[in-house]
Amino acid sequence: MPVKKPTIKDVARLAGVSFKSVSRVVNNEAWVSDEVKAKVQAVIAQLNYQPNRTARLMRTAPFSLAFVYDNPNSHYVIEMQNGILSQCRKKGFELVIHPTDSASDQVWHELTSMIGTNQIGGVILTPPLSESTELVQQLLAQQAKVVRIVSGAEPPDELCPTIYVDDEQAGQAITEHLLAQGHRRIAFLGYHKDHKSSLGRYRGYCAALENAGIEVQEELVISGNFTFDSGVQMTETLLQQGSAATALFGCNDEIAAGALYAARKRELAVPQDLSIVGFENSPFSRQTWPGLTTVHQPNAEIAAKAASMLIALMLEPEQPPAHCSIKLQLVLRDSVSFID
Repeated sequence: MPVKKPTIKDVARLAGVSFKSVSRVVNNEAWVSDEVKAKVQAVIAQLNYQPNRTARLMRTAPFSLAFVYDNPNSHYVIEMQNGILSQCRKKGFELVIHPTDSASDQVWHELTSMIGTNQIGGVILTPPLSESTELVQQLLAQQAKVVRIVSGAEPPDELCPTIYVDDEQAGQAITEHLLAQGHRRIAFLGYHKDHKSSLGRYRGYCAALENAGIEVQEELVISGNFTFDSGVQMTETLLQQGSAATALFGCNDEIAAGALYAARKRELAVPQDLSIVGFENSPFSRQTWPGLTTVHQPNAEIAAKAASMLIALMLEPEQPPAHCSIKLQLVLRDSVSFID
């Protein structure tokens, strides 16, 4: 039987260091302590390790990747950050966390500067930044590797690896749940024409109503942002206009939590007087009373997958784009009641 050749991971494991440290020792880089160098060299001699193609690639490859986002939801950002870090730590990569304003005309210059000064070899883009084909093309032109997280039932193109989340399917499923509980006047809170996640969830909402033979009513569709304060404001707007809605579909859990707060201010009981659902299964959905029925969006898992895909692409630049689909599941709690 042929003997399996030792790998850089074998050396790192036995030496008790990251594989980045092993690579630095192999490549005679100056910023490795004498203690680590001696430990790694001893294991290399013990295993008779010979650097492979991946190690040679890593000689010049940057060891940093960036998480670039424009999202006011701190829970989303933390979950994404933790998911990416879980892979960076396994693989010995550094993470640069970069919030930005997607509406600014300086985003491109900002990211170009960041890539140039921090030796960043790869970028994870989240909505709405990931929805800009032009931005992706500009980053690729700078030789950066890119992985996108987008809303959709399929990848938008073949420019780079994409993780796509089917918001439309989940939006339809949670609206169908409300319909199954007897609700016919269901408001949609958080419509945003420039946010594909919002549009996907809205399309699912519309599809569920239309399949049930219910016309979508404009006065029940309220525009707003993905924040608690916006959820409060949208709900107050809806209630002030005398809406007879029996259920509210918040486009995310922050909106739904804001809707719950606004309902309580009006002394409306949830779910007896008004049913409320959210989206994402963030801590907002678990910390309210009653707990919010929502859609589970595994942000940490999505982020870890994106980081794994990006690191693989940075180490093997010639591999073709790969894509990954994420299906979302309902989480049923106590914020919905049956009506006759």
